[in-house]
Amino acid sequence: MAYQTQGFTLDNSGRRVVVDPVTRIEGHLRCEVNIDSNNVITNAVSTGTMWRGLEVILKGRDPRDAWAFVERICGVCTGTHALTSVRAVEDALKIEIPDNANLIRNMMQAALYVHDHLVHFYHLHALDWVDVVSALKADPKKTSELAQSISSWAMSSPGYFRDLQSRLKRFVESGQLGPFRNGYWGHPAMKLPPEANLMAVAHYLEALDFQKEIVKIHTIFGGKNPHPNWLVGGMPCAINVDDVGAVGAINMERLNLVKSIIDRTIEFCEQVYVPDVISIASFYPDWFKIGGGLASQSVMSYGDFPDKANDYSESNLLLPRGAIVNGKFSEIHPIDLYAPDEIQEFVAHSWYTYGDDNNKGLHPFDGITEPKFELGANHKGTKTKIEQLDESAKYSWIKSPRWKGHAMEVGPLARYLIGYHQNKAEFKEPVDALLKQLNAPIDVLFSTVGRTAARALESVWAARKMSDFYDRLIANIKVGNTATANVDKWDPSTWPAEVKGVGFTEAPRGALGHWLKIKNTRIDSYQCVVPTTWNAGPRDAKGQIGAYEASLMNTKLAVPDQPLEILRTLHSFDPCLACSTHVIGQDGGELVNVKVR
Repeated sequence: MAYQTQGFTLDNSGRRVVVDPVTRIEGHLRCEVNIDSNNVITNAVSTGTMWRGLEVILKGRDPRDAWAFVERICGVCTGTHALTSVRAVEDALKIEIPDNANLIRNMMQAALYVHDHLVHFYHLHALDWVDVVSALKADPKKTSELAQSISSWAMSSPGYFRDLQSRLKRFVESGQLGPFRNGYWGHPAMKLPPEANLMAVAHYLEALDFQKEIVKIHTIFGGKNPHPNWLVGGMPCAINVDDVGAVGAINMERLNLVKSIIDRTIEFCEQVYVPDVISIASFYPDWFKIGGGLASQSVMSYGDFPDKANDYSESNLLLPRGAIVNGKFSEIHPIDLYAPDEIQEFVAHSWYTYGDDNNKGLHPFDGITEPKFELGANHKGTKTKIEQLDESAKYSWIKSPRWKGHAMEVGPLARYLIGYHQNKAEFKEPVDALLKQLNAPIDVLFSTVGRTAARALESVWAARKMSDFYDRLIANIKVGNTATANVDKWDPSTWPAEVKGVGFTEAPRGALGHWLKIKNTRIDSYQCVVPTTWNAGPRDAKGQIGAYEASLMNTKLAVPDQPLEILRTLHSFDPCLACSTHVIGQDGGELVNVKVR
């Protein structure tokens, strides 16, 4: 059956190709596509295969503890859910935080951006473009010349690459490929020459080592990583630069370490990450027109990084806020997270029920999380071994969020498109410089490569913002301002009987919102609408497809049994399906124990 929506013609005839699970992501994502006789995708079906359920767990709990639960939604962007949660509670209870708390929160959020983007590109996405085995054929001298032609990064001598190639060869010959196992090595869609592959593998390993340094910023201000500590009313880190008094307080030695990490992060992003993305992209010009999906139509960002504490208005947010629909980039709409007719979630094709009317949309303040797992009449297989889903019925554990009825793409590309068309120099100038280096028009941003490039540019933005926030924190400390928390309303007896609030952030993957109601000091309802819900959501009652499904349409597969093209585009979103997936055995015990030396 064929039908048209959002400019796409969906046709589920032809061969069905199933990718389950989509790997190198957080959590479980299944993707099914139909291809025609030319191996071109004519229908795409994205489904989340695990239930989150945190909304149910939170009901009746102390709202001051909610951050610790929702932080477990993800194991990568661990702090951003906690930040969103404490903002929701502070919004409900009208709690203001000190300037230092805002600066520290911004630093931790920016550190998360850089960490997440680095891990995404090098360890979750780059191997879709880089052939590790091909790197064994590279000439180390030519690799050095290539590396030095695109960057002043010091680790680029012929000897460095020769040594790395020798280690890689021993690794491959041992037969234990580890993270490089099961790649589509030798796939005809791999286009990098051996020297570029060797350079990228070297930087893969360097990023693997460096990413652990970035998260030390979380351990210093939040006590640990993953899942650092947060606090309703501020941050749980006392500052004492005199190095006397409270044990564990932040002193100058810790602050100097933060500064050192920030400086090294800026250097790595500017001299390694961005040049790598530009270099790799230059070998894949055909991908400038593939994978765009909704990016050229409808994008959205809530905005984030309040410059001044306690002001969440659009003009005070350092990341842009707005919504663009139907490709009208000259018209950027404001967003109201409280308006009942703006953000709504639909469950017509999700494994949930809204009771008598499953075609209606619900604002998160009125949201319902009631599971109802049932497969459509045309599915193939069984409930425990699904061979093919029936997308005409319910087919995902992800709901379908819409903004004023529109399916939206969220994430770094959405943020940069909005900032670019708001003529904000710090977003427009890097994009123009990137396009100049690629010798490409702005339309190339509407693509899989555009999504990947936006992340690289944003890593530099976030690293430099960390430096700004750090300088302002030091300036406050120098004048004796060391306050990091406001606990005036910590006692629940001071709270109104019934209140509600919303917290928002821009997670690295995109727009994130938590809506809660507090009744008699306990959580009465809690709803999270996460970035991957926006991007990976299934069809709605009108048959509109989400960002993942749209991005795969009309893509040609070189080898359908090795659908590398599907992985490239889906990975460009940095999918996060885990949403607090916890895997246990039937007896409740752990399935595997891994010891990292």
